[in-house]
Amino acid sequence: MLGMALAAIDGTIVSTAVPQIVGDLGGLTVFSWLFSGYLLAVTVTLPLYGKLSDTFGRKPVLIAGIILFLVGSVLCAAAWNMAALIAFRIVQGLGGGALQGTVQTIAADLYPLKERPRIQAKLSTVWATSAVAGPVVGGLLAGYADWRWIFLINLPVGAVALWLVVRHLHEPSRPRPATRPKVDWAGALAVFATGSLLLTALVQGGVAWPWLSAPSLGLLGASAVLAALTVVIERRAAEPIIPGWVWRRRTIASVNLALGAMGLLMVAPTVFLPTYAQSVLGLGPIAAGFVLSVMTLSWPVSAALSDRVYNRIGFRRTAMIGMSAALLILLAFPLLPYPGEPWHPALLMLLLGAALGLFQLPLIVGVQSTVGWAERGTTTASVLFCRQVGQSIGAALFGAVANGVLAARLLDAPVDGLPGDLDAVTRALEDPGAFSAAATDHVRRAVDAAVDYVYIGAAGAAALALLALITLAPRRFPIITEPTEAAGTAGVPGRQDAAS
Repeated sequence: MLGMALAAIDGTIVSTAVPQIVGDLGGLTVFSWLFSGYLLAVTVTLPLYGKLSDTFGRKPVLIAGIILFLVGSVLCAAAWNMAALIAFRIVQGLGGGALQGTVQTIAADLYPLKERPRIQAKLSTVWATSAVAGPVVGGLLAGYADWRWIFLINLPVGAVALWLVVRHLHEPSRPRPATRPKVDWAGALAVFATGSLLLTALVQGGVAWPWLSAPSLGLLGASAVLAALTVVIERRAAEPIIPGWVWRRRTIASVNLALGAMGLLMVAPTVFLPTYAQSVLGLGPIAAGFVLSVMTLSWPVSAALSDRVYNRIGFRRTAMIGMSAALLILLAFPLLPYPGEPWHPALLMLLLGAALGLFQLPLIVGVQSTVGWAERGTTTASVLFCRQVGQSIGAALFGAVANGVLAARLLDAPVDGLPGDLDAVTRALEDPGAFSAAATDHVRRAVDAAVDYVYIGAAGAAALALLALITLAPRRFPIITEPTEAAGTAGVPGRQDAAS
């Protein structure tokens, strides 16, 4: 949980100190790469760390990830300009990729199926606590100390996590392979390059350059070529980073697609709800953050109780109930009155967190239970990788939708010269004297319409997740029972068809 906390609190604590960082180091035009570079490094390294943990064990990969994250934190604190800080954030992300995937895999290794919901729910509370504590701690450090402390604070947490892992994490003994394991470094490099180009195109398209410009088309074309090359390399590799069975097995493929769609829909609350709360409801940054944070309060509670549902009706049906509820909640958002009260979206987010907790955890626990130890790291990494890619695609797609709706609604504005970009409009609304009363109301209604369309798109992503489960997921997940889980001794795993 301490290792997971390093990755969980990182994004929220850094975001609050951006004004101080930019004021000290400059680089206003590229500061978004503080987050994009980190996210990119985490996402593209997930498959590699998953395969390495299956090959060499979870403990060495987790230790290496913590050390790399702490090294990146020290370097970030010592950064002398924005370019250096972005580069060191990428180093942090290389460690963060190991933390996210490996911790989830270890939870499945150490605890039997009956106990996994409780353990996974505890891991979810780490993210919930970080969502609330991160902005507060980051704001205090940036306001009363120095922004560099937001990176140095990782050191004591990471040191304790490292000491506990080294001293107390004992993996079950496994038979040594007859031949020395081979790492598919060519495949790892191909996956890294493909993911880097694709995510760069998605993150910067429509922001740093237009979608139909040469940089966007060039990056998308190059990523397509590299993706084809990656498939060729992985087919020829003896131990591929992304093995073909990840997509040939219906259970894993359906969960990958379903969680990829969930990553897509998560962009609506996490990215656009704070904008809605500030620009439409007129809330301050802290109050807007609270409207979003209530989702993280109901999520772990729902996840912890999900086993009482899936033990009765199965993993697939439980996830379908959760996503069906999420679909209805997302469709309810455009029906909120204008401007409305803050408790209206807060209530919907509370319900959405409960619905998604009922959706995500059963799928992760279920898919981890369909593979043995030697495949669990790769399986977990593939699920998290698809979720992260879905989130990147959603940010690009819904950003284009929001800006398009906003521009269309502002064509008949009562004043000329209004910005057509959602971020620019939001910044302009922070100045009470920027517009007349009529123009301000028109702009607020335009933002409201833009966010409504984003939530409709998110409901479409929820429908895609349901479609993946209905058409691809088997009614019964083929559960593997490993004697090591029940008795703590090595043995030969056996497969059984469980009602779940």
